[in-house]
Amino acid sequence: MQNLPHHYAVAAATRHDKDVELSSDGLKTLTSAAPAEFGGPGNLWSPETLLVAAVADCFILSFKAIARGMKLDWVALSCEVKGTLDRVDNTTLFTAFTVKAVLDVPAGTDEQKAERIMQKAEHACLISNSLKAETHLDTEVRFTG
Repeated sequence: MQNLPHHYAVAAATRHDKDVELSSDGLKTLTSAAPAEFGGPGNLWSPETLLVAAVADCFILSFKAIARGMKLDWVALSCEVKGTLDRVDNTTLFTAFTVKAVLDVPAGTDEQKAERIMQKAEHACLISNSLKAETHLDTEVRFTG
């Protein structure tokens, strides 16, 4: 890892009758629009879905790093994140994120170690740590083979 602080730059641009184009050096451009709940088309990534995706992506990447360091043998990890957007004190904001993570491990794997690593991944996720909303982790370890 590089020394902190890290800096990330994203540009957003649009025209009156167009969707938003999100770009960052070296990355593919993403197209976004308001979600259906805010009158958008509902068929493009929105700031809301991108934020929830960032929580999911960060959880998995944190898990991978911690599992590698703790030498956990694992097969697959999937997670589904649900974000709750609500109005609090006249401000619309995300109030909670629920992460449902399912980890497949080989038979004979230490289940408690696998659970601990998923818990550590949630606590280490810099995206979740950067948000006001509470994050709840619901885990499942499945044995394969």
